[in-house]
Amino acid sequence: MKFAKVAQKLALWAGSPKTFLGAIVLIFLWGLSGPIFHFNDTWQLIINTSTTIITFLMVFLIQNTQNRDTDILHLKIDELLRVTKDAQNAMLGLEALDLKQLEALRKQYRSLGEGETISVDGAVVQDKDKPNLNQC
Repeated sequence: MKFAKVAQKLALWAGSPKTFLGAIVLIFLWGLSGPIFHFNDTWQLIINTSTTIITFLMVFLIQNTQNRDTDILHLKIDELLRVTKDAQNAMLGLEALDLKQLEALRKQYRSLGEGETISVDGAVVQDKDKPNLNQC
């Protein structure tokens, strides 16, 4: 739990405009220091090592944040499915399906929407050959 809290705070800090501006200032200062150090190998090694370490750590931070956001989104969708009268509650357990089963389900849902298009105003336009089953 402590890692999750620290990771969340770091992600908010790392994604802020102030941090981005700070990174630009640091790169600018590093570039200005080049003539002082005669653009030597150590001078280049400092920026290369720094960016490599920061990138390596950010990968884990971003992955943690993305996993958390995905979990939150899944929970919200699960709740919407749970409270929607006509929803199929079987959709709440999709995480347990393997890739083949998910692909078969995706094909099934894709076939349900075949022949339907969305107009510019967002309304669903029925295909003329396909009967409209949504009307009584």
